[in-house]
Amino acid sequence: MSSVPPGQPGSEADYRQLSRRDLWLLTLACAVVTANAYYIHPIIALVADDFGVSASEIGLVPALNQIALAFGIFLLLPLGDRFSNRTLATIFAAGQFVGMAAMAFATDFRVFVAGSTFLGFSTITPYLLPAYASKRVSLARLGQTTATLTTGVISGILVARVGGGLLGEHYGWRSVYYVATALMAAVTLLLPRIMDARQKRSAEGERQGYVSLILSLFPVVRRHPEVVLSGTMQGLAFGIFLAVWLGLGLYLTSPEMGYGADVVGYLAALGLINMFTTPILGQWADRIGPRRLRAVVALVQFTGVCLLGVLGHNVWTLLVPLMLMNVVGPLIDVTGRMTFLSQPPDVRTRLMTAYIILMFIGGGLGSWLGTSVYEIWGWSGTATMALVMSAALLALAVVATRLDPKRGASSGKELDG
Repeated sequence: MSSVPPGQPGSEADYRQLSRRDLWLLTLACAVVTANAYYIHPIIALVADDFGVSASEIGLVPALNQIALAFGIFLLLPLGDRFSNRTLATIFAAGQFVGMAAMAFATDFRVFVAGSTFLGFSTITPYLLPAYASKRVSLARLGQTTATLTTGVISGILVARVGGGLLGEHYGWRSVYYVATALMAAVTLLLPRIMDARQKRSAEGERQGYVSLILSLFPVVRRHPEVVLSGTMQGLAFGIFLAVWLGLGLYLTSPEMGYGADVVGYLAALGLINMFTTPILGQWADRIGPRRLRAVVALVQFTGVCLLGVLGHNVWTLLVPLMLMNVVGPLIDVTGRMTFLSQPPDVRTRLMTAYIILMFIGGGLGSWLGTSVYEIWGWSGTATMALVMSAALLALAVVATRLDPKRGASSGKELDG
């Protein structure tokens, strides 16, 4: 621990190097705060039946959650470049707790939607934590650290979808949100104990008021335009992911297939492989560069999406495309973040803001379109929509490789300028 006074610009002493223990605790926190948006996937049909709403109406729950998250990211995440990440992460975790509690005890569908929307608006902590961690590791560890935190995200999604399906099928959908509310209470108490309050603040950041800080997002993005391309690709990838899994939640529990919500959870358990593959592939990105790896994984994902329509009418053959998509899907996010998290520390949170806004606009559209298309054309319609989005993602990933003419490792030194 350094004796240099906190907040002194230009001093590396304001950065406590992230220990392995702290990294894994932050990864655990990432899992819990990320899981909240995904509990709805396996139980979407149970919630719709309980409230007596249609597929397109229940699709508003995840869609408004994602759109609200984009607004929250825009209005709240830039504060991470000015105020303590520890304080902000704790406050926003408490907000998630309130949203989860509202969903758990809602007796009216409108209240449930409102709780989910507020939950989305408050879900800032998962995106503060990578920026916080990136300031406390060397560039040589950036890919591995980002991939480790992404493993937490994957674990949270996995637990939400597998655990949510099992709890929902056997104890009712409300039990899922009771457990989630308790977990959020625990994380809200944990974060202040594991995060360092000290944070560098640039002289520019100290002078800025809230409105100017928010508006400063636009010139920062203009100076680093690649973040728009990376965010658009992640928006497409996230939209594909949500459309497919929300469609599966309705499709597998429909009379045509006749399975329970627990089977949706069992399929989601395929995500377990990401806990092992993502950190390894993250290290690969450190060696060959994020753009080249992103193009490769976009091609693999496109192949998997192509197989959804062909193999999607049998739960066993579905394992093939879902496995392909599960292995490479998180790497779109890891490689996208690596293209800007090596930029100067005082702009990383605002770059993350732009990236996540684009990501959740794509997620919101994918959520609503996935359920709406399913209501009209069934599973074939959802698979076709995902295929179109995947083709667009692959095209952008190939174009993005041209922005990295040196094709070197992702040191990030060539990114600024």
